[in-house]
Amino acid sequence: MVPLELLAPARDKTVGIAAIDCGADAVYIAGPGWGNRYAASNSLEDIRELCGYAHRFGVRIYLTVNTLINDDEWDSVHSMMLDAQDAGVDAFIFREERLLGFKDIVVPMHASTQCSIRTVEAAKHFDALGCERIILERGLSMDEVRAICAAVSCEVEFFVHGALCVCYSGECRLSEYLDGRSADRGECIQACRSLYDLTDASGKVLVRNKALLSLRDFKLLDRLGDLAAAGVCSFKIEGRLKNASYVQNVVREYSQALDALVAKHPLEYRRASFGRVTGGFSPNSDKTFNRGYTTWWLDGKRDSWSSMDAPKSMGEYIGEVASVKPAEGGLRVVIKPHKAGTLLSNGDGFAFVAGSSVRGFRADKADGLTVFCKSVDGLRPGVRVYRNLDAAFEREIESHPPQRYVRVDLDVTVKGAFVIDIKATTEDGRTVVSSFSADVEKAQNRERAQAMLEGQLGKRSGEYEFAVRSLTAPGALPLLSAGTINSMRRCVASDIPLWHSGCASSREQTGIETADGAEVASDGIGPYELTAEGTSAQSTVTKDPLMRTKYCIKYELGLCSRHQGAAPTGPLFLVNNGRRLALGFDCAACEMTVNRT
Repeated sequence: MVPLELLAPARDKTVGIAAIDCGADAVYIAGPGWGNRYAASNSLEDIRELCGYAHRFGVRIYLTVNTLINDDEWDSVHSMMLDAQDAGVDAFIFREERLLGFKDIVVPMHASTQCSIRTVEAAKHFDALGCERIILERGLSMDEVRAICAAVSCEVEFFVHGALCVCYSGECRLSEYLDGRSADRGECIQACRSLYDLTDASGKVLVRNKALLSLRDFKLLDRLGDLAAAGVCSFKIEGRLKNASYVQNVVREYSQALDALVAKHPLEYRRASFGRVTGGFSPNSDKTFNRGYTTWWLDGKRDSWSSMDAPKSMGEYIGEVASVKPAEGGLRVVIKPHKAGTLLSNGDGFAFVAGSSVRGFRADKADGLTVFCKSVDGLRPGVRVYRNLDAAFEREIESHPPQRYVRVDLDVTVKGAFVIDIKATTEDGRTVVSSFSADVEKAQNRERAQAMLEGQLGKRSGEYEFAVRSLTAPGALPLLSAGTINSMRRCVASDIPLWHSGCASSREQTGIETADGAEVASDGIGPYELTAEGTSAQSTVTKDPLMRTKYCIKYELGLCSRHQGAAPTGPLFLVNNGRRLALGFDCAACEMTVNRT
């Protein structure tokens, strides 16, 4: 059976633990540095604690080392990776190929999406280098994913949810060009979410003050089966800067979807970790941060992908404003709901589009479908309203978190002189036999004694959920108190051996010299090929496009000559605060570029 992995993001230890409790099979997180999210670093002590918790459930922890590395940082990176390996991480997500040259790093290496793996040739390149896993570019079609999976022997990971970079991963230089902060060093300023004017060669403004490069968020909840059939084994959620409730909600929703997929194909798939998740809130990703959703290029055809009117979270569409009237301290707003049964709560946050901007307001008080709020410009009858903060839902997540338990079957044997052997077998195959001697009286009521023994042993202890599978007692049963049996159960729990991932890499890494400035012995595929001087780590602005993407502003605006029959536009430019960027259109490849002027 193929193990299917749900891979969750974590900005810190607390979020990582929450993701595990909600059903994640693996968690990716940054250590003290080089994690491509400057604001999401973590101490190695926290990484150690997270690994300890994760391994209770066979969950793996992957540490991100996916920025470009400066030439004077290699010793520090090496030292950090050794310490993280000692702390228990199960793999490293890397960008720089030279990291494969550290012979004392023995856990698997996963080639990051920052390696821009979007062709069979690039995938084969990293497979040949000995990578245990490759993480694909998000802007691929299902046919391209299928072809890559068929061409490699390593594992394949694919993003299924979260924010989308409009540019091909690992190839965006826009942030560095505009502000001097490099996305390759984890300091992206999210220039693709900024507002721009679109102008022609004469300077005429065609579109004013829109987030013309901003994409909707990725959501492939209904396509997990297609991806698994194509050969993807790890389904990745974006969001290492997101808060705990976002991660909990999305992870729980996708975990339930994967459980359903496994249940539908029990002979083909299984979950990559173990432990049953029970109880908790009912997830709904529409109720958490999103810019609207898209399946991007997965079906290999164009669609409306832009969130140019709302580069921030709009949330769930609620309905239209029915009336707005003055009220004490602000406004009285009545909402005509999109769906029957919609309930509004005190503290709900709302968003709407007014002209070229997104505006918001908070429900100081909600009474049915009537909201009392402070005054906000542009709020009038007919305006479409979205709820980007569902206060009741957030409270539900916080007050009703799921719990995760490992199933343990107990086989109990009662021997003469009341020696009791309890064999414990965890759902993942760990076994232990714990023996107890009971110098007590014989139970006069056998059925009652057996019910007591099975009932008290078959409870939870720590992360274990015990169940008595068999009880063999040819002779009499001992008369044991509930407290004594509970102590026995706790002893069995402490005797169960710890789970070990066994994540030493089984793949030979080839063609990589140690990180002393030597060249990469490869075919040169990849955006960061080393030079003879070994200076690949220093990010520099070149004359290459600042951005290349499947996204096309012309298509989004109905100006595409090829697909929409529009008249030629001539040269087009993006303008922001006096800075002008030239747009290029490669219609043969159906790609757009953003360039210097």
